[in-house]
Amino acid sequence: MLVPLIGVAALTAAVTRTRMSEAASAARAEAAVRAVAQLSAARSGVEHEVIPALSLAVLADPAASELLGLGPFVGQLQRTLATGATEETRAATDEALARVPAGSQWSTAAARASERLAGLRRQADAGTVPLDDLYDSYLDISDELTRAQAAAAEAATAEKVSVPTYRATRDVELVAQLAQDASRQMPLFLGTQLSRLVAGETAESFRAEWEIAWVDYTDARRRMEDLSQPALRAAWERVQTTPVFARVDGLLAARAEGADASTIPMIELIGLVNQALDRDAVLTEFLEDATDTAQDLATVDHARAHDLQSRTLLLGGALLLASVLGALLLGRMISRTLRVLAARATQVSEGSLVEVEIAGPREVRTVSTALDATVASLRRIQDQAEAVARGDLADPVLDQPLSGRLGEVVHASVRQIVHAVRQREELQSALAHQATHDPLTALPNRAQALRLVTSALHRAQRSGQMTGLLFVDLDGFKGVNDSHGHASGDEVLREVARRMTAVVRPGDVVGRLGGDEFVVLVEQVALERDLLDLAERLIGAVSAPIDAAGQQVRIGASVGVAVSRDAGTDADALVAEADTAAYRAKRRGRGRAEMFDEALRLQLTAHAELEAAIAYALANDEMQLHYQPVVDVARDRLIGYEALVRWERPGHGMVRPDAFIPVAESSGLICDLDRWVLGAATRQLAEWRADTPADQPEPTVAVNISGRHLTDPRIVEDVADALEASGLPARLLTLEVTETVLVSDPAAIDNLAALRDLGVAIAIDDFGTGYTSIGQLGHMPVDTLKIDRSFIASTDPGHRELVALMIRAAHTFGLTVVAEGVEEEDQLARLKADACDQAQGYLLYRPMTAADAGALLRPVELLATD
Repeated sequence: MLVPLIGVAALTAAVTRTRMSEAASAARAEAAVRAVAQLSAARSGVEHEVIPALSLAVLADPAASELLGLGPFVGQLQRTLATGATEETRAATDEALARVPAGSQWSTAAARASERLAGLRRQADAGTVPLDDLYDSYLDISDELTRAQAAAAEAATAEKVSVPTYRATRDVELVAQLAQDASRQMPLFLGTQLSRLVAGETAESFRAEWEIAWVDYTDARRRMEDLSQPALRAAWERVQTTPVFARVDGLLAARAEGADASTIPMIELIGLVNQALDRDAVLTEFLEDATDTAQDLATVDHARAHDLQSRTLLLGGALLLASVLGALLLGRMISRTLRVLAARATQVSEGSLVEVEIAGPREVRTVSTALDATVASLRRIQDQAEAVARGDLADPVLDQPLSGRLGEVVHASVRQIVHAVRQREELQSALAHQATHDPLTALPNRAQALRLVTSALHRAQRSGQMTGLLFVDLDGFKGVNDSHGHASGDEVLREVARRMTAVVRPGDVVGRLGGDEFVVLVEQVALERDLLDLAERLIGAVSAPIDAAGQQVRIGASVGVAVSRDAGTDADALVAEADTAAYRAKRRGRGRAEMFDEALRLQLTAHAELEAAIAYALANDEMQLHYQPVVDVARDRLIGYEALVRWERPGHGMVRPDAFIPVAESSGLICDLDRWVLGAATRQLAEWRADTPADQPEPTVAVNISGRHLTDPRIVEDVADALEASGLPARLLTLEVTETVLVSDPAAIDNLAALRDLGVAIAIDDFGTGYTSIGQLGHMPVDTLKIDRSFIASTDPGHRELVALMIRAAHTFGLTVVAEGVEEEDQLARLKADACDQAQGYLLYRPMTAADAGALLRPVELLATD
């Protein structure tokens, strides 16, 4: 019985709270409307202070009175009148501000306006405020009160008020806007007429602001057509027909439309100001009427809401009493049946989906039937949840809909869950495939290939069988990319992947390590010959013509074969062995297969040992620099050096650069080697420079930068660090790079441009041995071209002509030319005849130690002094 009683009580309380809320809202609306009237009166008072204040500011200056044509008597009389008007308007404004109740929502705005007015009045009385600033200050205070008035009107309309009250409040806002726009016209118009006193930008400002104010005023008058109350519209018609209203608006309209641009005499202007004040008073009275009407309507709303609240309380009490009596009678009738139903409902709420008996009065049977249907729906939901939980997404129960709107929502949720689970499984599968497979060929990628090799080695360790790995390196693939484009190259790689997959056994794995490198993992190898036979079949399949973008292309393959017999080799080592064998296959003519044997194992071990020795040498200062001088061909004078790295390896003697630099290049140590050379060369040249007289030419130093280091994003930072540590000017450092690096890697061009921005010079080393055309020189960020020694040493007349052409082309693009490998006198003579700039070679100087190279600077200094 308590359930319906509580419901009735709650409903009664809710309705009562609603009525109380409506009454409170009506009271707030009434207070807000009253605040609109109070703030409007305060704003009107502030705006009425403007004209007397402006008049006093003008009349206080005797020169201004004389300029306006006012005699002493008339000027004194006008000051007296303006003073009286000022005191009167100030008193009216203070009274209006005081009527705003303290502690109300809008009292803060009124108090702030009072405080600002007091300060402004003191400044005006002291005559320290310029005319335009005085008006702007009053206008700011008026705007602040206008915003408070608008907030009060918005608060009134936001409450639960009747439609008439809402419309009356909106009418108050329209009339208040009209009164505000009207009161702001005369000060601005007065400023336009007193332009002799406020000439220049201030006068123009008054004229522009008055024209804007007139447009706002005319818009406000047009909006009077939107007044919702007939009585207010009639009052507006009467206001418009008042003589003072018509006279003031007529004169101002003529001025605004440009019909009359003459200056109004001062006496007439004073009369116009007084008439404008009378017009503003008419509008203020009109606004008070509108406000009174809105306030009366708000009061009526408040009274009506309070009365409705009282009647609701009485009705709610009566309804509650009737409900109690009805509940007692109904309880006697159905309490026994309800106890049984309640027990079933309790079991259902606890999760036991029991059968519900349908018995008792009609109402109870209806509830029992609904509960039984709910239990049936819950059973179906339970079956669907169990199917999802065990992952049986194909169970037909998942497709069975549930009854009712809630059933539709629940069934839709189940279907969304099923769909989400399926999507997650598909996404997990796709992500797993993407993480382990090459996107271009769909073959296992490097990481997955290494994991598969590791797993195969573990299985071989248990079974005792051999595991084979074939490293397939394509021959001529770069030519396909260069000649037919990367799209054709991608198609070739996909076709190669398909052919290799078709050649191997079903259990073998084909993977792509990257670029044009593939691997084939073969388990349970019986004989090494079988792996070589497979390699030959792969070479034959890859070498067949391939259709790419409508054209036939041919490539080849070099294959390296490695075998793990005892599973003691890890995956990385097995790949390295196969790679080494493939490298030997390339060196021996390409298009063939090579088995990794003991000779290669020793070579690989020696490579690793040399790599470790290079790292040790860099860490323990075993490296040293030799310097080969560079000579100015025309003047036969030393102008710089090329720094050449040398390695005196303990226990091995001097190691040739071509023996250890390729190892450093392949291992990544080349970047560390370049950093060491940069630091040592710049420090050495800085020391020589410190000993060179200030009037002597400063030598330069050239340092070779590897292609791998040049494409490293840290190259610019490395060069900058070396220059900063040594104190060497960037203009004395030249970085030499091979032309093949410039052609093969676009990142190298960007890094070279950044290095040139540091101030260092860039030289193309061994020019003529790569693929750079002469026409490309003008677009490359380089300063110097170094012609390869093979062209200088050649006796072929065509090569001699080519050298002359290179020199002329380089000079055309503003480049300096250096000839390398000059070893004979006639070579030097030809270079001088061809206007080559610089040269180096054994004929001139061999590479020498730092001490010997530094000694060359002293004779040059003495020769220059002589």
